[in-house]
Amino acid sequence: MTRTRTRTALALTAVLAAAGALTLGAVPATASPLPLAGPTTVSPAGHAFKATLSGKATLKAGSVTVTCSVSVSTGSVPAAPGNHNAAGAVSSPISPPTYTSCTSSIPGVTPTVTTSGAWTVSMQDGSPVTATMTVPTGGLVVHTTGLATCTVTTAPSGPAAVAGSWANGAPSSLTFTNATVPVTVTGGFGCPTSATSSTFNAVYKVTDTTDAAQQITVGP
Repeated sequence: MTRTRTRTALALTAVLAAAGALTLGAVPATASPLPLAGPTTVSPAGHAFKATLSGKATLKAGSVTVTCSVSVSTGSVPAAPGNHNAAGAVSSPISPPTYTSCTSSIPGVTPTVTTSGAWTVSMQDGSPVTATMTVPTGGLVVHTTGLATCTVTTAPSGPAAVAGSWANGAPSSLTFTNATVPVTVTGGFGCPTSATSSTFNAVYKVTDTTDAAQQITVGP
C-alpha cells in the first residue's frame, strides 16, 4: 500500500508539474508595452477656424443613405500652452456642424438633419495625423418625411468618437472615410429599424479665420 501511494503521489506531482510548465509556457515572459502617444501641437495658438464641407457628406444607415452638400462648423485652437500636448492629442470645442441641402436615396423621402450639444475635435500628430470628432449623446438626428417617416439618432447611448484623418495644406483638410457611428432608427415601413450603426463620409477644408494668410496645422 505504501509503495502504491508513493507511486500515485509521484504521478500526480509529475502531472501537476507538467500542467504548471504548460501554463507558464503559454504566458510570455515579458509583455510588450502599449505604444505611447507622441507630442502634438496645433497652430497657430488661439486662432479661430472654419471647417467647410468639400463635395458631399453621406450618412448611411441600413439601405438608406442621406447625402448633404452643405455643412459648416467653427471652432478655435486652444491658446498657448494648451495648443501643445507633450504626450497625446490636442482637443478643441467646435460648434455643432450644420447640414443642409440634403437628399435621401429613397425617392419621395425628404431628410432634415439637426445637430446639438457640445462637439469636439481632437488631433494626434503621427503618420498620418489622426483626428477624432466626438458627437455628444443624441447630437445628430436625421428625420425623414414623405413616403417613409423615420428618425435616425446618432450616439444614442453616450458620446461617440468618429475616427478621421488630418492633412496639413492650404487649406488643411479633415477627412472621414467610412467612419462608424452608433445609431438607433425608429419609424414605420421603409425605415431601417434594425440598423445599429451607420457609416459617415465627408471631407472638410479648414481655414484660419483669425488670419487668412495663415493655415491651421498639426505637428509634433
